[in-house]
Amino acid sequence: MRFAETRSARRAAFRPAWAIGGLALLFASSATAQTRDTQPGDTQTPEAQTFALHGQATFVVQGVGGFAAPYSGPNSLAPRQVKETADVTAYIGVRPWEGAELWANPEIDQGFGLSNTLGAAGFPSAEAYKVGKTNPYVRLQRLFFRQTIGLGSAREAVVATSNQLGGSRPIDRLVLSVGKIGVGDVFDTNRYAHDPRADFLNWSVVDAGSFDYAADAWGYSTGAALEAYRGAWTARFGAFNLSRIPNGETLERGFGQYQLDAEIEHRHTIGARAGAVRLGLFRNRGQFGRFDQALALGVASGDPVDTALVRRRSTRIGGYANVEQEVTATLGVFGRLGWSDGAIEPYDFTDIDRTAQVGAVLAGKGWGRPSDRIGMALVVNGISAAHRRYLAAGGIGVLVGDGRLPDAGCEQIAELYYDVHVLRGVDATLDAQHIVNPGYNRDRGPANIAALRLHGAF
Repeated sequence: MRFAETRSARRAAFRPAWAIGGLALLFASSATAQTRDTQPGDTQTPEAQTFALHGQATFVVQGVGGFAAPYSGPNSLAPRQVKETADVTAYIGVRPWEGAELWANPEIDQGFGLSNTLGAAGFPSAEAYKVGKTNPYVRLQRLFFRQTIGLGSAREAVVATSNQLGGSRPIDRLVLSVGKIGVGDVFDTNRYAHDPRADFLNWSVVDAGSFDYAADAWGYSTGAALEAYRGAWTARFGAFNLSRIPNGETLERGFGQYQLDAEIEHRHTIGARAGAVRLGLFRNRGQFGRFDQALALGVASGDPVDTALVRRRSTRIGGYANVEQEVTATLGVFGRLGWSDGAIEPYDFTDIDRTAQVGAVLAGKGWGRPSDRIGMALVVNGISAAHRRYLAAGGIGVLVGDGRLPDAGCEQIAELYYDVHVLRGVDATLDAQHIVNPGYNRDRGPANIAALRLHGAF
């Protein structure tokens, strides 16, 4: 499903005043905050919070220069354009009883991604939703309940932050989360590459690109996740509603179409430096189309190929590996590998059947800016032979579709960012990306993309 950009949106690509106002308010809140933040490594057990209010505002302006584009289709990335996105979020949490937390995240959103969030499977801004609007609008992105059940007496300090009340918790524990959340809140997390408001922007860097996680067009779903922490190990299981139609705005109810997730995590130290390894699997069950069946129907009927015409009850599976490792006190590295069934159309995320990424993040202590960070990531995304045939015949995917694909190649992405810590809770980031074969098309690109991100939080 595609969300068309209106004429008024093209005439008024920038309406940042409200977002800048939100940033200014957050900056003031950050500068005047008097409460003591719990810090990792604190030896004292902090008093448990019973109520918390946090907020964030993020403004991103992103542009792409000229590049080869001999032809374009419905889902092509267009050269020479600049777009902006903005969002302001409140995180409101209460503790109704010991071990329990209830959180609500109302959010104001506005803006458009490049080409209305189309044209590259590894799209260059994860701050751009699949629904673009010129005027600000309000969404309740998260509303969930979390219950923590201790499995032992040993406890650890908990940092007070967005969607997490400060205090302490059992080291060995069960954690049940129920409601409207993001699948990525629980699965495929990575301390160096997972938050487009604070680190990398590209979709296929902040998550494994082939992880077709359940989500509406804003990236959230309804369901439940259970996590079991025991020593250095954590096992996670989840069940979530898919959207009613691929890439849609409305979620299923009652798990008519659903996703099951499982992940195992092991935390370790190498030379006293912390690291983690995560292995995950997902299983989607719903109305999906097979690429070769859509091609066969198109040949027989003479109509354009379209997976929507051959959708039937099917199962799509995939998996990922996710690694993070602290190398020094200022340097960390990460990597992901991912695979999904390329015979069946992706449903809720993006058009990637296999992916590999590596990257590193370096803090600025060495040049006298210890709170600044510089990050770099390299990504290769690919699709199956059936997926290539579908796009070559004019098929349209979740994000890509140039109307033809005579010379397919892997999508290759390099991203570099420098994050400047302005003051407490306030950061400004310069981001650059280089995308070779956007949409897997050797005839188009390479695309050079630059962005400025302003982010404030308290």
